[in-house]
Amino acid sequence: MHSKDLVLRVFEAAGIQLNGDRPWDIRVYDERFFSRVVTHGNLGAGEAYLDGWWDADRLDETFARLFSTGAVARIPKCFDSMLGALRARFINAQDRSRSQEVARRHYDLGNDLYLVFLDPYNQYTCGYFKDTTDLNEAQEKKLDLICRKLQLQPGDRVLDIGCGWGGFAKWAAERRGCHITGISISNEQIAYARQFTDGLPVDIHHADYRDLTGQFDKILVCGMIEHVGYRNYRELMAVARRVLKPSGLFLLHTIGRAKSATTVDAWIERYIFPNSMVPSVSQLSTAAEGSFVLEDVHNFGQYYEPTLLAWWDNLQAAWPSLEEKYGTRIYRMFRYYLLSCAAAFRTRDLQLYQFVFSPAGVPGGYKAAR
Repeated sequence: MHSKDLVLRVFEAAGIQLNGDRPWDIRVYDERFFSRVVTHGNLGAGEAYLDGWWDADRLDETFARLFSTGAVARIPKCFDSMLGALRARFINAQDRSRSQEVARRHYDLGNDLYLVFLDPYNQYTCGYFKDTTDLNEAQEKKLDLICRKLQLQPGDRVLDIGCGWGGFAKWAAERRGCHITGISISNEQIAYARQFTDGLPVDIHHADYRDLTGQFDKILVCGMIEHVGYRNYRELMAVARRVLKPSGLFLLHTIGRAKSATTVDAWIERYIFPNSMVPSVSQLSTAAEGSFVLEDVHNFGQYYEPTLLAWWDNLQAAWPSLEEKYGTRIYRMFRYYLLSCAAAFRTRDLQLYQFVFSPAGVPGGYKAAR
């Protein structure tokens, strides 16, 4: 079958028209788009978008229709996806040397870019939109939820593995009276986090989680294990157990799959999060065996869609001040990334999990916070 005919059948199955006038219809500006999609799958579609070969007024709605109908499964598996599966099988893409790549290519892209679309606490993870539609309030609710789940007390020594721009550290130090040790592999994030938490009982270090030492009352991993990889989940759990006091708690916040896999979308892997991997409940619970008791699992993946849409609205509004520095291609890259991911959470293809672990079980039982 001709490439164009095959792609048009996929569109038809998803209720999408070629060059139609509905917000989710696709406009194609370069006929090479069709063969690129058939040859390279999701990667080809995303690269064609970056090159300006196609567009849609509401990319999130376009992707939601493709995901919810399963229409993309009609496109045969391409070489890129098979190569990704082989790579995941034989290479530890998140070993010490490769794990640094995501910092260089994504997190160190520029603090000015990220901070214009995030909330005042610079949370680059899902907000908790319970009883609110405001991003800033949702992120404060998320920070408060983490503190309540970890049962933070004044004087607690808390380890934040993958501390980002220091938002949780600032919140927990100011609101809960805790001492926070944060680690990151992003030079840009570390520089900002140190300034952001200046004068508070917060220490920010450039470190790999595998090198951690000391003893802590509580541990947080929020939006970092997506960069750890299935080959290393057990090692992260063992490290967390080693540095957590016997009476402590460990909260792990992560994007999740409903079904275990060892690869990620090829476009996301190449352009957004190199060497990333989205875990499942079973992968993480299996990795925790022998190190922790699983006390609580909370799925609030429905809140990632409004988080991503709010980020896009903020970035779009601020873009005139960034356009000269970053250019059209970065703009299109972030539009494709944020809106396609919003669709994945809208259709519940992706989840958001918070796990709470204890070393040996909380005496009398753990009281879950919501």
